[in-house]
Amino acid sequence: MNEPFDISESGLGSEDVMDAYSRTVIGVAEEVGPHVAAVEMMRTGRGGPVRLGAGSAVVFTDEGFMLTNAHVVAGATAGRATFADGTATDLEIRGADALSDLAVIRGLSHMQAPARLGDAEGLRVGQLVIAVGNPLGLAGSVTAGVVSGLGRSIPTALGRARRVIEDVIQTDAALNPGNSGGALADARGRVVGINTAVAGAGLGLAVPINATTRRIIAALMADGRVRRAYLGLVSAPFALNETLALRMGQRQGLRVADVIAGSPAEKSGLKPGDLVLTVGRRPVSSAESVQKQLFTEAIGVPLPVTVLRNGAMVDVIAVPVELTD
Repeated sequence: MNEPFDISESGLGSEDVMDAYSRTVIGVAEEVGPHVAAVEMMRTGRGGPVRLGAGSAVVFTDEGFMLTNAHVVAGATAGRATFADGTATDLEIRGADALSDLAVIRGLSHMQAPARLGDAEGLRVGQLVIAVGNPLGLAGSVTAGVVSGLGRSIPTALGRARRVIEDVIQTDAALNPGNSGGALADARGRVVGINTAVAGAGLGLAVPINATTRRIIAALMADGRVRRAYLGLVSAPFALNETLALRMGQRQGLRVADVIAGSPAEKSGLKPGDLVLTVGRRPVSSAESVQKQLFTEAIGVPLPVTVLRNGAMVDVIAVPVELTD
């Protein structure tokens, strides 16, 4: 059993520990801060530009591309970014994806160098993180805290489609309006998330930088949108009984709660009450595990789905269509 850590026996006084913590936060703030801009979004109205709102954005390429939230740019046709050193640039909106709450914008001049993107897959609960953004219009603001939860999800919607932003990072670093689109960095100054929402008292959420979001970002840069395949299933995780778990080599499946009328799922013969075990021959245990298979290459391609129905294994073939508004 591990003994409680006693700072008096470590050779470090409380001031030394605080100095080490402060040095880390200061170092990250100095490294990440110059790459984070305060953004103001506008649309063209009858009388000229109309201000829609403000947020933050993070430079992530040498070509001036910046990451922010889709809800920050929603309805906007243009914008302006201002960095902590006072330099500013007009913005163009390259693309936005409401289902991940990510958007890519591009500065047209006076751009800062890019921040280093990290990988949120390596984060652990309790790990130090630093949020850099533009809360309440105060550019260059920094707050620090820890990762207080991982694997959280935020429900999103686009037309009839319901999805979740997967593997959201929960942190107790103070976030306020205007932090949206700002950087969440680890102790090495790598941006591991894009701050997206204030979850409640003492909680903030950030969209992770991981393999899935990098794919979304690349699509937004190239095409201005993310093409997704659509099945039309509404489901929830469901624990398998011991016998089935041993047989299938997985502990959970997805219980179908509803099948959207006219959807590929309905046309394939999937029914409410089915227990989905595999999609594309891969075990599934969450909505996220299905979503990861529903990108461009899945559109129009037969997708095998194995379900347990009335105690019997049933194989169906669904053909996903492209998701539209």
